[in-house]
Amino acid sequence: MDTDPSTALYTTGGGDDGPTKPAPMSRAEQVHQRLRDDVLNGRVTPRTRLAEEPLARQHGVSRTPVREALTRLQADGLIERRDGAFFVVVPNLDELRDMYELRVTLELRGITRAIESSAVRHDRDVLTRELGRWYELRGNPPAPDPNFVVLDERFHAELSRASGNPALTDALVAVNQKIRRVRMYDFLSEDRVQATIAEHIDIVELTIAGKLDEAYVALYEHIGASMDVVLERAKRALTQMALHSGAW
Repeated sequence: MDTDPSTALYTTGGGDDGPTKPAPMSRAEQVHQRLRDDVLNGRVTPRTRLAEEPLARQHGVSRTPVREALTRLQADGLIERRDGAFFVVVPNLDELRDMYELRVTLELRGITRAIESSAVRHDRDVLTRELGRWYELRGNPPAPDPNFVVLDERFHAELSRASGNPALTDALVAVNQKIRRVRMYDFLSEDRVQATIAEHIDIVELTIAGKLDEAYVALYEHIGASMDVVLERAKRALTQMALHSGAW
């Protein structure tokens, strides 16, 4: 699977002095990135105690960079402190409903703003590249896998990015990260994966063709035409998450 698009490194330099080089990361940044990746991709179960001393040994650093990394993860809303240690945050059903509702609002806004103003045009190059990826997946569908959620998130981030409002995309990426631990268990059946691929292709083809009203409807039906359907998926995903993590 692709690397999580939300964890790309910022770079400095470049220009006339030569190619841009990645900015060096501090130890705290390195630990934060590794822990964040583990949390987002389900490698840390809700029962795992994230304590400073064992994590420092695991990552070969002192407790200070670990403490800084954990503080950042807590500020991101990905972990919480209880019983003298940190644990992964698992949203309850009410919280999931609220975040799914926010996700739907952010997703649809990307197309709505283009419908409302002729001055807003989707970046055709971005959409064409993303469509090509999903054509390839349609030709060679991956096996059901929780990590398929990373590809799904990338699609929705790129669709949003093509609409030209970076703040909107940043907000969408942040929401999707918070619900990833639950959503990833929504991709455990072949039918679900294949349906997602087909729906993504349909949405982008309509958007490229300028059929924005139809694209809006297709996207709405894809991500949550009915909150009852969304909540049913969330309940099923929470159950699958518990079974696969041995958490509850």
